[in-house]
Amino acid sequence: MALLPFVIVAACKSVDYPFELCMLFVIFSFFRIHEAFPLLMPFRIPSLLALSTFAALGWNMFLRQTITPCWPPQLVIFLFFFLHMTLGVPFAGDRPAAIAYWTGTYYKIALMVVAIAWLTREVKHFNRLIVGIVLAGLSVGCVAIVNKLSGVGLVEGTRVTIGRNIRSALGDPNDLSLVLLFPMAFATALAVTKGLPRRHKILGLFAIPVLAFAVIATQSRGGLLGCLAVWGFVANRYIKQKSIIVAAGVVGVIVLKFAAGISDRQSGGAAEAGVDESAMGRIHAWNAAWRMAMVHPLVGVGIDNFIQNYYFYSDYWDGVPHAVHSTWFVVIAEGGFPGIGLFLTMIVVTFRSAFQALKTVTDENAPATMRAMALALVAGLVGFCVSGTFLTQGFTWPIYIQVALVSALTRYREDFLAERSAQAAEAEAKAL
Repeated sequence: MALLPFVIVAACKSVDYPFELCMLFVIFSFFRIHEAFPLLMPFRIPSLLALSTFAALGWNMFLRQTITPCWPPQLVIFLFFFLHMTLGVPFAGDRPAAIAYWTGTYYKIALMVVAIAWLTREVKHFNRLIVGIVLAGLSVGCVAIVNKLSGVGLVEGTRVTIGRNIRSALGDPNDLSLVLLFPMAFATALAVTKGLPRRHKILGLFAIPVLAFAVIATQSRGGLLGCLAVWGFVANRYIKQKSIIVAAGVVGVIVLKFAAGISDRQSGGAAEAGVDESAMGRIHAWNAAWRMAMVHPLVGVGIDNFIQNYYFYSDYWDGVPHAVHSTWFVVIAEGGFPGIGLFLTMIVVTFRSAFQALKTVTDENAPATMRAMALALVAGLVGFCVSGTFLTQGFTWPIYIQVALVSALTRYREDFLAERSAQAAEAEAKAL
């Protein structure tokens, strides 16, 4: 009770910082900071940040009217996709599981997508976000490396996880590699973008090997391919000799394969002849996903329902329901053909907007922070599409955060071009 006055004052003051609250909520929810550092769990930080963010957003939008909504195309398509998946919840095969995932995670993602798109308005916001994402990824990467070196929470004896004993979302090596891959694009952008403060470049250069080592420790092939895709895209923009990029890519694949020790994995290792068990598991899962879509073409089997329905649609049953391990197949299975259509449209439109923003901020020599953010988002989308073929990312945070940030970047691009046009018109008028 003695702390109650301070809590009230802090809550009242927090409405002045809606973006910062939103950023912290995304970092804690996506990177599971409280699960990587279990001492934070009793404080229920994500829930407190969620309530504070929504209160601050409502206060500044409806009462102060300091926040102006924007509706770029990718954000509108996302809302249609979210509505489609929501309408599918009552028709899910395992309705309680679908409701639990929607109420526990998915609606929060939807609200945060809109919040990020509307609250990220200024260059300083983009700067804080890109640094915050890299620092959060760095902290999770360090925990993963410590666990690997200590032999804590290893799956199959070699694959690192975090918080597996508390059933953390980071307790699966593939999911952990996905979380680590997201900040890789931002760290790479910090390292190569000219004009940034030296401390930003040092942060990026330090984070890249830490994140790479942590991804390697997960032995996730999708995560490793995602890293190569991010680096390949960035290298393609800075290296004119494409043969060098191809050669470096080949060498990178070989080095990462042996560094990760994938051949030593119990599933998908060198001991399995022909098409390994891990690959065959994916093929069976993809076949099951296609059958789910064929039987339920309009709404699929429902969000978070693939594993529950695997037995009924798989042509091979080994006693264990397998994860789909593919973004595209999980969307078509759980959302049907309209779902995959909306999802792919969202990806394409987001890509187009991100490329337009990257070209504008590069050609017009926008602030270095904006050039780094645009580069990170395009590289991150490339990494998502590559790794998403082998990792289940359809209804988790990464792609939706990128959609939100590209929406914010789209608004910045429009404002930036309008300001440049006004300056040019003013200069021309003075010249006359």
